[in-house]
Amino acid sequence: MDEGYAQSEDPALYSLPLSLPLSQDSFKELWESHFLDQTLPEGLQEPFGLPPEVPPEASVTPPAPTVPTTTDYAGEYDFRIRFQKSGTAKSVTSTYSQQLNKLYCQLARTCPVEVLVTKDPPQGAVLRATAVYKKTEHVADVVRRCPHHQNEDSVEHRSHLIRVEGSQLAQYVEDQHTKRQSVIVPYEPPQLGSECTTVLLSYMCNSSCMGGMNRRPILTILTLETPEGQVLGRRCFEVRVCACPGRDRKTEEANADKTQNETKSTKKRKSHPSPDSTGVKKAKAVSSAEEDDREVFTLQIRGRERYEMLKKINDGLEMLEKDKDNKKKVKQEVPVPSSGKRLLQRGERSDSD
Repeated sequence: MDEGYAQSEDPALYSLPLSLPLSQDSFKELWESHFLDQTLPEGLQEPFGLPPEVPPEASVTPPAPTVPTTTDYAGEYDFRIRFQKSGTAKSVTSTYSQQLNKLYCQLARTCPVEVLVTKDPPQGAVLRATAVYKKTEHVADVVRRCPHHQNEDSVEHRSHLIRVEGSQLAQYVEDQHTKRQSVIVPYEPPQLGSECTTVLLSYMCNSSCMGGMNRRPILTILTLETPEGQVLGRRCFEVRVCACPGRDRKTEEANADKTQNETKSTKKRKSHPSPDSTGVKKAKAVSSAEEDDREVFTLQIRGRERYEMLKKINDGLEMLEKDKDNKKKVKQEVPVPSSGKRLLQRGERSDSD
């Protein structure tokens, strides 16, 4: 070895033991017991040490439920939503029915939804909009746009039915387990002088689209959540995407009113049944028949010959009716003999004579 090079090295390196004990200790323990006592550079104190422990996350996002809950939940912050008032005119692009809790809107048209809370939610809270099928037999299916409308769109999230308009911070997510799609937007507190925050939703497929909703009714679940995904409040409403929202709302509300009135009338009839007896029905039938026999009708006849013919028929019927009445009177006047005796005819004698 070069003598000049040896003098430039740290002499402590040459004082290390030349032989190691025969031990079954691990290499780490061997290193610490024989080498770390020497004066090594600071960065080489634990070259073979275990990596530092990773601290556990403070909070973990809860897994999404397989079947989302559609029950309203106001929560601690009294989370509520409301819609702007609009009528049933044919020109409206979206209208909400308070009676049916149902939103009617046109394809890809903006639907303002007002969000209200009684106190500010935690920092970083978000609003999530998710579409699910309403009926039990379809609730396991994922709501997606039809292939036709997907192919017409060029955005990355073209399969999502619900979109948030007017926000560059909207995130379109798909759960890796359930494959359900939703859109998330940061919650913004109401502006000065306002009591609500407005979210602009739009629906990118008609309810009647084949390969999509295919006339299956859907619900929109709007939730207020923490950044970690904990639900703070939930509101649900039905949605129908159609060409004429005002007309469809008017028709469905009228059908609902008709069904409700029929149900009420049926219950009323069951609770107060009308009196029904055979005797009453027979008495009514007899009295109505007698009244019909006594009632006189006037018949206009054209032509003398026809009049004479019908008059003869009427006279004959009158005579038959008189004969029937006379026979009834005779039977009532003749006394009924006692049992075992025969009524004597004129000119006959009794056995006693």
